[in-house]
Amino acid sequence: MSDEPAACCPYYHQAVELIGKRWTGAIVVVLLDGPLRFSQIGAAVPQLSDRLLSERMKELEARGLVERSVEAGPPIRVEYALTDMGRQLEPALTELKAWARRWLASDARAAAAR
Repeated sequence: MSDEPAACCPYYHQAVELIGKRWTGAIVVVLLDGPLRFSQIGAAVPQLSDRLLSERMKELEARGLVERSVEAGPPIRVEYALTDMGRQLEPALTELKAWARRWLASDARAAAAR
């Protein structure tokens, strides 16, 4: 047995870097409820600029987690939805949300009590 720690799985690292990127996890969680228009996503994720939302949506689409559909108008309607690959993140994100409520909310309550 070696004293060296086990190497981090490169796929795990890639997944954490993708979903852990600023605002990306929040965008995916919002899309778990179903397809949304750009402005609806922006409204559901406070403090997210349109520029950064656009950048993240392009990244998620390029990685295959989100699909963009355009419905002919007038007005033209663009919606974003999770692909099967994106929807399969739901159990992990649900567990992360539960962990955050359990541990981070208690930290906030403790800090407020001080």
